Amino acid sequence: MSQVNDFIQRLDACPLGRPGWSQFEDLCTEIIDFLFVPPLSQTQRQARTYSGVNRRDAIFPNRNMTATNDPNAKNWHHLFLELNARMILFEYKNYDNTDIGHEEVNQTRNYMTVPMGRLAIMICSKEPVDSAHRQRNTVFTQDQKVILFLTKEHLKEMLVMKERGEQPSDLILDFVERFYVQHE
Repeated sequence: MSQVNDFIQRLDACPLGRPGWSQFEDLCTEIIDFLFVPPLSQTQRQARTYSGVNRRDAIFPNRNMTATNDPNAKNWHHLFLELNARMILFEYKNYDNTDIGHEEVNQTRNYMTVPMGRLAIMICSKEPVDSAHRQRNTVFTQDQKVILFLTKEHLKEMLVMKERGEQPSDLILDFVERFYVQHE
């Protein structure tokens, strides 16, 4: 079995809600690492602020600050320039019965400090509800911060892209552009 098929099977088998939250975080971090390291740097898991008040699920440093001929780094360099995406924040939401709503967006927004940059990615076990989408637009209007919503299906799509020799980060850029188009 290929590594991509293994990841997909493990995603499908991951329990929703509290019983699978730790497994979901570990697996998603492993997948993001497989997809994007390098050109992103190794993850910092459960990274806390100095005071310990904020704990972020995963941060992948983006050191692609200068242009390069490396096709793997091109999109991350673009995101660094466009959104000052120095530290790529991933928040995992493995919800079952609870909606992924505006509170989860605000939590992610609060983690996006100036040194982190203006890009965060929420990986969700299901589509966020309408209030999350509205709040995400408000965050962009007020702070110019982009919060992307990716589901397990999007992770699977990026895994297949990598297996075909394509750049999975193209999907990230697609989602940023779709966000700009829908923003009001």
